[in-house]
Amino acid sequence: KEENKTRLKRYNMSSSNTSSKDTKFDYDYLVIGGGSGGIASAKRAASHGAKVAAIEKARLGGTCVNVGCVPKKVMWNAAFIADTFSHDAHHYGFSGGKDVAKSFDWPKLKVARDKYVKRLNDIYSVGYEKSNVTDIRGEATFLGPNTVQVKHNGDDGELQTITSKHILIATGGRPMVPSGEGVQEYSVTSDGFFELETLPKVAVVVGAGYIAVELAGVLNSLGSEVHLVIRKGHALRDFDPTICAALDVEMIKAGIHIHRFTNGVKSIKLSTQDKKKIVTTHSGDNIYGADVVLMATGRVPNVENMNLEKVGIALHEKNNFIKVDKYQNTNVENFYAVGDVCGQIELTPMAIAAGRKLADRLFGETKDNKDSKVSYENVPTVVFSHPTIGTIGLTEPKAIAKYGEENIKVYNSMFANLYYGIYDMDADEKPKTTMKIVCVGEDELVVGMHVIGTGADEMMQGFGVAMKMGATKADLDSCVAIHPTASEELVTMGVWGTSPAVSGAKISP
Repeated sequence: KEENKTRLKRYNMSSSNTSSKDTKFDYDYLVIGGGSGGIASAKRAASHGAKVAAIEKARLGGTCVNVGCVPKKVMWNAAFIADTFSHDAHHYGFSGGKDVAKSFDWPKLKVARDKYVKRLNDIYSVGYEKSNVTDIRGEATFLGPNTVQVKHNGDDGELQTITSKHILIATGGRPMVPSGEGVQEYSVTSDGFFELETLPKVAVVVGAGYIAVELAGVLNSLGSEVHLVIRKGHALRDFDPTICAALDVEMIKAGIHIHRFTNGVKSIKLSTQDKKKIVTTHSGDNIYGADVVLMATGRVPNVENMNLEKVGIALHEKNNFIKVDKYQNTNVENFYAVGDVCGQIELTPMAIAAGRKLADRLFGETKDNKDSKVSYENVPTVVFSHPTIGTIGLTEPKAIAKYGEENIKVYNSMFANLYYGIYDMDADEKPKTTMKIVCVGEDELVVGMHVIGTGADEMMQGFGVAMKMGATKADLDSCVAIHPTASEELVTMGVWGTSPAVSGAKISP
């Protein structure tokens, strides 16, 4: 507490133009939204000595902690274990694996998963207290340029008026459910997936993005009959075509039924016989006997009921995301936005980085902080599909469009991971790892890296660092391979050591 008082005093003395001591405001910084970006920004601002409050009407942690990354990864872990028992164990001399997989207890896992999420909620609450951030639980609406009204959670709904010099909007997003007969009534979203009490025997997953692909894979591995309904020909159409094609092959091998070129779901009805759901697509396909229909067709920002028009916050006309510049400024002075509510790169670490950089710029004391902003280039990301996908930078088509086909060189590799080497099956049937490195110019600057296969999720972080540092193909070659691993392929691809580029490596082999 004494340390927090010292920081606050220092900030008030050095930044009197924004300090609450020298103005009419209750706080220096008010954060609306208790997700990853909002929490990170609030705590960073407080560490600079600012007087900070944060408002959240639901559980702390936002989408990621409560109905996103964290519980999704728990479910993916369970699915991975099920796959190991069902498909891998007998190849390594273990019997009875399939029977073990069938013993999976969904309700037991749900209890453990929800308990873990609750623990994280509490950790965030304690984190606010330790950081000297005032934790306010309720719903915020704007009354004016620097004034917010909070309707506190609880039966009485007590109203409180708060003023702040700087206000951050970090309210995140939520699943979007398309129109259609019975679609709203008889489907669940990705949020609803985590409320399911039992494993559905038959599940229809609608969508072609990473959420749809991930949840379809989880349900399939845990034992559901899964139908994936996509509008066009492939899932993950914004990813590199090589990755899309490889994923398609693996999903089919895994037993997922893919319904293509459907143009979406037209209706969902209940069967009069067994009360199961009947899904009809716009293309005329009918899927019978569904226990659960899961809509993963996109997300929309949480901007309603905030009275944004009262202060004139500009939204994108097409999708209602808040307009921000490279510094996270909105069109209204002293109003900012980060995370999914902006619709830029909807990833938890991206929101955290943007929130911290914003707080550094507003409240940091060094000259370097005055131009502080997050970079939205070369952001690594992972899809927890089966198998996993790791990607960073430009796809091959986007690289060609940006630099010209004559300036692009692409390295490709496809192989069966050593893990599958002993499998008693035809080589063509073994699960494959597929990799692509996209380079540009004579120096072969790496502008894209794409991997699908076992371990892709864990190998991409380090290569992301290399790309952020401007790695060339020769830089990759300069690192001696770690053998036997899948990731060694990324530093030995092509004719090793023959790139014309000069490596920036301190020591080159």
